[in-house]
Amino acid sequence: MKLIIGNKAYSSWSLRGWLAAKQSGLPFEEVVVPLYDDDWDRRRAGDEFAPSSGKVPILWDGEAVVWDSLAIIDYLADKVGRDAFWPADDAARAMARSMAAEMHSSFPNLRRQHPMNIRQVFPPQRPTDEVLVELQRVMELWAQARARFGGDGEFLFGDFGAADIMFAPVATRIVTYQLPIARFATGYMQALLNHPFMQDWIASAQEEDWIIQKFEQPAT
Repeated sequence: MKLIIGNKAYSSWSLRGWLAAKQSGLPFEEVVVPLYDDDWDRRRAGDEFAPSSGKVPILWDGEAVVWDSLAIIDYLADKVGRDAFWPADDAARAMARSMAAEMHSSFPNLRRQHPMNIRQVFPPQRPTDEVLVELQRVMELWAQARARFGGDGEFLFGDFGAADIMFAPVATRIVTYQLPIARFATGYMQALLNHPFMQDWIASAQEEDWIIQKFEQPAT
């Protein structure tokens, strides 16, 4: 398998696809391409990017190609067994799938106003009301998952899985912009950011030389 991803410092969707590939336990080739550099338009017009119209992440598995992070999670779950990604309990799995889908399709203000930048920690500023509403929803989802299905584990549904993968970039944004969170969320945040996969990604992001200036500004 070959996974094509964007800059590790900035590409939240690439982080999700990469975490999914690591969680599968399957060997894969990692190809990092710098987003928005001088060769970006030419590169994204190539055959490897054609199925996704130039978007990352994109996973090639022989002749099979999968793009979109949630689709990559589902594809890999089909290959290795869904227990690697989703809770075994029906009620827990239903909630985990719903949370992953909501993260996939929602929270536009948080995404737009606080883009991922793993290398920075900006001075705290009060988020907009729209972002505060979305953060409150994230806290509600985390609290419900932990209370109902977290058990003795450190993650949303006990063990690290697809829901954690989908929310991982949110955790990095909270750190970067010092966003307000509920007290209970601190432990989960620490567990997520300290996961070995996340530590590997963060270390690689710190070593990147590429700079995308528009992502190097604090929230306004």
